[in-house]
Amino acid sequence: MTEIVAPRLASTVLLLRNGTSSREIEVFMMVRHHQIEFNSGALVFPGGSVDKNDKEIAADPALYSGGEGLDGDALGFRIAAIRETFEESGILLARPQGSKHLVDAKRANEIATAHRAALNEGKIGFLKVLTDNGMVLALDELVPYAHWITPEGMPKRFDTWFFLAAAPPEQLGAHDGKESTDSIWVSTREALEGGETGRFKLPFPTTRNLIRLGKQPNVGAALADSKGKPIVAVMPVMTKTATGRQLRIPKEAGYDGEVFDVGALG
Repeated sequence: MTEIVAPRLASTVLLLRNGTSSREIEVFMMVRHHQIEFNSGALVFPGGSVDKNDKEIAADPALYSGGEGLDGDALGFRIAAIRETFEESGILLARPQGSKHLVDAKRANEIATAHRAALNEGKIGFLKVLTDNGMVLALDELVPYAHWITPEGMPKRFDTWFFLAAAPPEQLGAHDGKESTDSIWVSTREALEGGETGRFKLPFPTTRNLIRLGKQPNVGAALADSKGKPIVAVMPVMTKTATGRQLRIPKEAGYDGEVFDVGALG
């Protein structure tokens, strides 16, 4: 009997901006290093696992805004989302203490230059980065968008919350060169076309979320459409047919179908 691996809690952020030339929503995405164990070489959104340091931050409401009414797990997902985004892209969704405005691009870059490498190497905690620089996490900038759980039977599983966030003005982002080897601001249309032509390797949940996001005309509409909307957890179920494999997801999750062909039988 195959042992069911418990999923690790994780968060992902779809950082959005309105394209200047195409007038399409653009999203920040990265190519994962080919030696990374999970989704190697794939084009993905910034994200990663919730860790114990995120829970330490959650215990101090002075370190974040927008956490009202959230339990510890919900806070952990949001804090991890902002930390992982900073680690992987250098984009910081935070405000200086006492300010109503997000940290400006110059200051965010200074903080990233001073601390990002050490944070990625585990030499410093995100809590210290925040306190040393007088930053308050802007949890209220995150809009819950989707909830995906890796199917049972997989050797590595994640329980992942996806969030939308408008990219802070002039914070452009850049990959870290370690976990990810490239980064790009890309329209949902271009990303999906790249997946079809082989330019990009897109994981199944990434594809579904790009298709869904692409139905929105701009960032404001995407955020407004998702605020307060109930989210249905998606744990795909794999089945085999006479000709290949299919994945089934709940119709009520609001994606572009229920059953998807994902490959021919070898």
